[in-house]
Amino acid sequence: MNDPNWYSILPPILAIVLAIWTRQVILSLFAGIWIGSTLLNGFSPIIGFTSGIDAVINVFSDPGDTRVLIFTLIIGSLITTIEATGGVKGFVNYLETRHWVHNGLRAQVLAWATGLVIFIESNITLLVAGSVSRPLFDRYKISREKLAYLIDATSAPVCAMIPLNAWGAVIIGLLATTNIKNPLQTFIASIPYNFYAIAAIILAAVVIWKNINIGPMKTAEKRTKDGDILWPNATPMIDVSEVITTGSSAEQPSATLMVLPIIMMIATMPIGLYVTGNGNIIEGSGSISVLWAVICALIVSWCMNLRSGRQSIDQLMALFMKGASSLLPIATILLFALALGDIARELGTGIYVAGLVGEAIPESLITPLVFLVSAFIAFSVGSSWGTFAIMIPIAIPIAMTLGLPAPLMLGAAISGAIFGDHASPISDTTVVASMASATDHIDHVRTQLPYALIAAAIAAIGFFTTGLFI
Repeated sequence: MNDPNWYSILPPILAIVLAIWTRQVILSLFAGIWIGSTLLNGFSPIIGFTSGIDAVINVFSDPGDTRVLIFTLIIGSLITTIEATGGVKGFVNYLETRHWVHNGLRAQVLAWATGLVIFIESNITLLVAGSVSRPLFDRYKISREKLAYLIDATSAPVCAMIPLNAWGAVIIGLLATTNIKNPLQTFIASIPYNFYAIAAIILAAVVIWKNINIGPMKTAEKRTKDGDILWPNATPMIDVSEVITTGSSAEQPSATLMVLPIIMMIATMPIGLYVTGNGNIIEGSGSISVLWAVICALIVSWCMNLRSGRQSIDQLMALFMKGASSLLPIATILLFALALGDIARELGTGIYVAGLVGEAIPESLITPLVFLVSAFIAFSVGSSWGTFAIMIPIAIPIAMTLGLPAPLMLGAAISGAIFGDHASPISDTTVVASMASATDHIDHVRTQLPYALIAAAIAAIGFFTTGLFI
């Protein structure tokens, strides 16, 4: 590692500025890699460019990083297979045929609870919860804007606290680039400090319980009670049923096509941690375990479909490639983020920033500052994963250098990214929430924002208060 210097902060700053300006996270990350490699190679931009390409390729020299990248592609294949073979449709039908929902309160609880139990991937959470709950919300005259808020408040926040899905794998992989001793243990320890995610989930429950309608949401609820599902000038997004419904209308696939692979994935994760940790789950390898888990889940899904005759090997392989390609952009972001993290570590970026922060900012304000900066980036970029890629390699070295709790700093970075993503109108999860609820996208953003700001204020107070006692 080079002696930390002022220019060591240029690569991440360039990546942040370009990402906000262009909203092209991949190109922005590579620009950061390029400038970082240029600084490491005698300020030669040509050598820096070729060295930057090598830095990306060298990510594959680390088995842990490679496993996380492969996991990201395979989880895409698993999601696509479950959707296309009817697993999601079967699960939706299973929930719809249970008649315990007989009023508006229970319809809202169903939407909220579905977001909690389906944590394989945030978009699947949104699609299933929206598809199941939307007819019930319309029947009991609850606004679709509230449905969009409830499922948005329990998708990414839940996924960001689970180590055995794509979100957890990305975070653990980014932690590994910081040379922290046990990335999986640090991630698990950060869950209680993910104040925004926890606040968002609990606030949504309180909103249901107490029927709290604030600002634009109050107006939307009154409109729906009066018999108008949408505003006259609203433009609802595509009905989610068009996205997830497959097969003939008479065919009702079994919910087990979705449930059993997920159960297998959940069960295999601790087994992998136990084996790789030589009997100690906490010491196990997260990257190996999540890869084993998703491969086992995919095998179960394939076996079920082959046994039932629903799909042939050729069809399943086509779905595998389609699913992997659907998450290729995410894998590319992760690949470039890992390379930028390696370069930042070699430049000593985290140590230099930690020195500046330690001199200029009281320790009690560091974690709230990380939360706010992370939130600003995510809101501007519309990507929580892109924000993870920029903030985690900075926040964790600050923690290690200043002797601050790494799980707390990680929780601040993740919380800020989730909040910014939750509030941003250009976020993919916000768009999918609008689509799953069949509501106008801008109406969803407007009605959700007050609740997101309340949860963010709670999180900021939590980080400030916690910082006083570290």
